[in-house]
Amino acid sequence: MSIEPASRLKPRHIALVASALWIASLALFWPGVAMYDTVAQYRQVLSGVYDDWHPPAMARIWALLATLGPGATPMLVLQLATYWLGLGLLAAALARAGRTRSAVVILVIGVLPPFLGWQGVVLKDAQLVGALLAAVGIVGWWRLANRPTPASAMIPVALLLVYAVLVRANAVFIVVPLSVMLSPRPARARAKLATACIAVIVILGVAPLVNHQVLRANHSGVEATQALYDLAGIAARAPDSTSTGLTPSESAAIVARHCAKPFFWDPLGDDEHCAPTMARLHTLPASSLYLTLASAALHHPVAYAAHRLAHLNSTDRWLVPFHWPGAAPPAASEPNTLGLDSPNPAAQRWETVTAAIVEMPLGWPIVWIVLAIVALAAALARPDDAPRRLAIALLVSALALEASFGVLSIASDLRYHLWPMIATAIAIVLLADHAPPRRVVIVGLAALLLVIVAGTAARMTLQAPPQSYAGMLN
Repeated sequence: MSIEPASRLKPRHIALVASALWIASLALFWPGVAMYDTVAQYRQVLSGVYDDWHPPAMARIWALLATLGPGATPMLVLQLATYWLGLGLLAAALARAGRTRSAVVILVIGVLPPFLGWQGVVLKDAQLVGALLAAVGIVGWWRLANRPTPASAMIPVALLLVYAVLVRANAVFIVVPLSVMLSPRPARARAKLATACIAVIVILGVAPLVNHQVLRANHSGVEATQALYDLAGIAARAPDSTSTGLTPSESAAIVARHCAKPFFWDPLGDDEHCAPTMARLHTLPASSLYLTLASAALHHPVAYAAHRLAHLNSTDRWLVPFHWPGAAPPAASEPNTLGLDSPNPAAQRWETVTAAIVEMPLGWPIVWIVLAIVALAAALARPDDAPRRLAIALLVSALALEASFGVLSIASDLRYHLWPMIATAIAIVLLADHAPPRRVVIVGLAALLLVIVAGTAARMTLQAPPQSYAGMLN
């Protein structure tokens, strides 16, 4: 069943609406919400001294734009401009094809509080979403008209994708699958998979060199956090083992102090909690830590799997209590002395609404994962056309990132899932002009119902978590 009406909007109408939404978003969130990470990066911009704990590419761009205005405002303008540019181009392309309602729904997706609310916060996740949407929008404008993307248009696309890769360490699991799926060559699925695997390995090796040699960022030790988190998680479940590299007394301390938390790695880096316990391991090279982790995982596969599954459940926000922290964007900026102010009360009211919505299934990443799988099954059963190809690229990139969280993830904030959620929503709209196979719909609805019922039951029965950062540390 199509969702399209008989009347038609013109691309220029969509362009006007998208521009108005950009201006309205700027007015709502001006001068931008600054989180702890934002403050830390702005301090680097002001000092001219950069490290790789936060993406130096973002800090360098910020430094270039700082001449246009103080504080977070230039970066807010950038991330909202790319956000609405991408959505506007996709909506305009659909309007050009006569899919009026689909065009409107694309813009509505951009206004959804969980998406727009996080886009008002100046941080790497919002920069990532903006860059990806702009790149997809430019490609989609041509592809949805069954036309190849001109070489001149591929230049900004390439720059946007390079920025996306550098602005988040795990963005490689988005950008590579997205790029490979959008590329006409190689054509076969196995060849695409092989190309993607090789590209991921190459980029993971090259990105640190760019950060340190080109962007001149100092080493912060951030590359060791994943290994430390997983070693602590294994040690908490196998405290008598020596394969984790931890001594019996260190493993006992991890258990006694509740250092290994499914929610995040932060207690392990906090001086008042577990940092002293991990200090010895922290002095080792990252390569040595990952070799130790591989050995520990092989010796204790059940403990490793239990640790990773517990974290995956936490970050996917499935079987968790109500008000699992890290879902809603902050309503005000982190206190600071750098001039990073909070937005007006209207933005704070918007974020209050967002905080309520993210408690619903719309704010559960696990629900979007199910939707992405169902949408991908529907896309694969659909005759080949431009919307199908673009939708598959979006869905593969969304699911590839979510799959990577099974192995590479140390925190449970909802913002890490923004791209999979938005990409899935756009893909569903692209596919909405064809009815999916009946069996796909039935199986998908059953899976979605199971996930929502189980998640709701967990929220009604599990004890409410602490609502402060310090409380979660303890």
